[in-house]
Amino acid sequence: MIANQARDDFSRLHKAFAFHLGMATALSWLTALYVAVSTPWVRNVRALIDPVGGLDRVESTVSYLFAMPAVLALAWISIVLGRESLRRAQTLSNVAVEFAAAAVVAFGVFYLSIDRAVTLLSAAS
Repeated sequence: MIANQARDDFSRLHKAFAFHLGMATALSWLTALYVAVSTPWVRNVRALIDPVGGLDRVESTVSYLFAMPAVLALAWISIVLGRESLRRAQTLSNVAVEFAAAAVVAFGVFYLSIDRAVTLLSAAS
């Protein structure tokens, strides 16, 4: 009974997590694409964002905007396609805690993606 309940909990949590991660990935890509159309494509976008301190590290518009959405897309694809591998590779005793930790990490990457897009959009205007 407990093993079946654990399987059901994993399936339910995996379905909800995959859906919400997919929505975050789509929103992240849409935001990055909108900002990419609205901002200039330069070799050193850090100098555009911070003219005084942005000269120490060179980063292009493409890598600045699309790195985090690419990480989210890779995570979403691996979550969807690797469902059974994730089920077998459970590291914590509680499935809910494991998905909560993954959700915190995914939210952090999503936040960075949106923050970078908004920063570039406000710097370009």
